[in-house]
Amino acid sequence: MSIASQLRIAAAGAACVLSLHAAPVRAGANEQAKRLFDRIAGVPPTTAELATMAGDISGGDAIAAANVALDAPSFYNVTLKNLVTPWTNRDQTVFAPLNDYTATVIGMVRDDIPFNTALSDDILYTVGGSGLPAPSAANNDHYAQAEATNVDLKTNLHKTTQSATYGIPAAATAGLMTTRAASAAFFINGTNRAMFRFTLINHLCRDMEQVQDTSRPPDRIRQDVSRSPGGDSRIFLNSCIGCHSGMDPMAQAFAYYNFDTTLNKLVYTSGQPQPKYFINSDNFKAGFVTPDDSWENRWRKGPNQILLWDSAQPGSGNGAKSLGQELAGSDAFAACQVQKVFKTVCYRAPRQADLAQLATIKDNFVAGGYKLKQVFAETAVYCMGQ
Repeated sequence: MSIASQLRIAAAGAACVLSLHAAPVRAGANEQAKRLFDRIAGVPPTTAELATMAGDISGGDAIAAANVALDAPSFYNVTLKNLVTPWTNRDQTVFAPLNDYTATVIGMVRDDIPFNTALSDDILYTVGGSGLPAPSAANNDHYAQAEATNVDLKTNLHKTTQSATYGIPAAATAGLMTTRAASAAFFINGTNRAMFRFTLINHLCRDMEQVQDTSRPPDRIRQDVSRSPGGDSRIFLNSCIGCHSGMDPMAQAFAYYNFDTTLNKLVYTSGQPQPKYFINSDNFKAGFVTPDDSWENRWRKGPNQILLWDSAQPGSGNGAKSLGQELAGSDAFAACQVQKVFKTVCYRAPRQADLAQLATIKDNFVAGGYKLKQVFAETAVYCMGQ
């Protein structure tokens, strides 16, 4: 059973949960305040910050104390940067340079922009500061130089749009998925299935093995997937179909995108599927031939209904933007953000005893407008006395 499922069960069955505003009693207010600041900001608090936070905790408002830590520059420059950077590359390493994907997430968190728009909006954050190269669709110099000169991301990030900065049509922008960093990592070469897979990993906390479903029809699986790998059709029927029958109809949303290694930038060919969608067509001539960027979520039925798709979304559409709205509207998306924040501030994965509280934090996240700072505050308070 997935963590998201356990969260829902725990929430339904829990008679009571720890109050987010009640300070744990395992340590004094000063010790709790220091631990809270360390977990959120990654550095010790100043004397003034410690006094303010200890006073809030003594007064029964630990969330106010957490908000002091959330105002620290190191929360943006260190904690958030280290959390997000692995999402931006295939190696999932924290040691990648600062880029537009990471900067945009940091800016969205700072400005309390609803995070369920992160996979669909025409949004980009650039870095202010003298001497920096201009943001470019063809290189990462703007962000790499900002990092090299230790520009404070808390005060120097500026909200703009990908369409204005990179020249991508506004209708073709899809939040983090169409940032230069994501494009360079996941739209390069291949078949664009990498963008779908890593979006699931980074934003729904699931890899393809966890969403396999061999009960979905295979009619939209592309020609490049052999129906008899190694001469054995059972491999396709019992394995390959489990991923491709759900992935291929949704990855069709990316049909017009490619990261061009000659131009070194994202290319969008409106109305014309990229050649990569037709490679290895001889593997199975009767397979699906991509005509456009229309997509369909076939996981709304079958075992992946457990991801709890938003009934307000149509479940099908055209292009990456509408697919991003579909993915970010799921319960799994909200639960995933809470799980990642929990690991960041609690220094461990959730346990069975934590699930009721995580379900509450997730529900508050959704009801509060998908503000990630709220998740950090509530989660850090929960782990403060541990």
